[in-house]
Amino acid sequence: MNIEDLKARLHTTWTTGDYETFACYMEPGALVFYDRLGVDKGARLLDVGCGAGQVALIAARNGAIVTGCDIAENWIEKAQSRAFSEGLTAVFEVGDAENLPYHDGEFDVVISMVGAMFAPRPELVAAEMKRVCRSGGTIAMANWTPEGFIGQMFKAIAKHIAPPGMPSPVLWGSEPVVRERMRDGILALTCTKRMYPFVYPFPPEDVVEFFRVHYGPMTRAFEAAGQSGLREDLVALWSSANTGLNGTTHVEAEYLEVVAVRA
Repeated sequence: MNIEDLKARLHTTWTTGDYETFACYMEPGALVFYDRLGVDKGARLLDVGCGAGQVALIAARNGAIVTGCDIAENWIEKAQSRAFSEGLTAVFEVGDAENLPYHDGEFDVVISMVGAMFAPRPELVAAEMKRVCRSGGTIAMANWTPEGFIGQMFKAIAKHIAPPGMPSPVLWGSEPVVRERMRDGILALTCTKRMYPFVYPFPPEDVVEFFRVHYGPMTRAFEAAGQSGLREDLVALWSSANTGLNGTTHVEAEYLEVVAVRA
């Protein structure tokens, strides 16, 4: 598959479903991720692969001057609408993590929470995030690890559908890989494994259905998998990791928190 076809396929995937509804349940974990960064009020912040704005809107509420970009124009529109309704200083626009439409050193902080990791050419993503960050600025990512719960979920999906012909996104959750990708132009790099809570007021089988309806990659996976047993495998995975009680779901998913200082 050539890169144009691959990127078109990815665009279709990420504009499918209802990411705004899906991301509502991710906001508590996004707040914890953002708070640890200690972003100053007034900082110029770029959120790469911002989706419907779950991290970017948190940053704007806390006084950052926010720009969010994503390939999915429908979620950009949702994020901009939410910012406008709250009177927040934030701009959301369509943008590709592999070719960011911003000037060199334009931002004090460049972040991506499980967003840029899904772009097909990670070497371009790393270069672009570094390019648009000023000297001494912060680059921060949250990336699912291969061995964590979401990494295992992607593995279960891959059993049923052919991989899309790109490096595995969860390689961004491997510290040696991240250090190789970020080795140039960085003064300091810290990688820390963290846990992200997925908490739902309904049981695992309903969580799988929630993902199928609202999360674009899962919607597309079910369309491709047909009657191959994907649902059964995913329900078993969520059930085995669930610590929720009384018909609820609580699963902790490991991610790699990456924090770099731009040279």
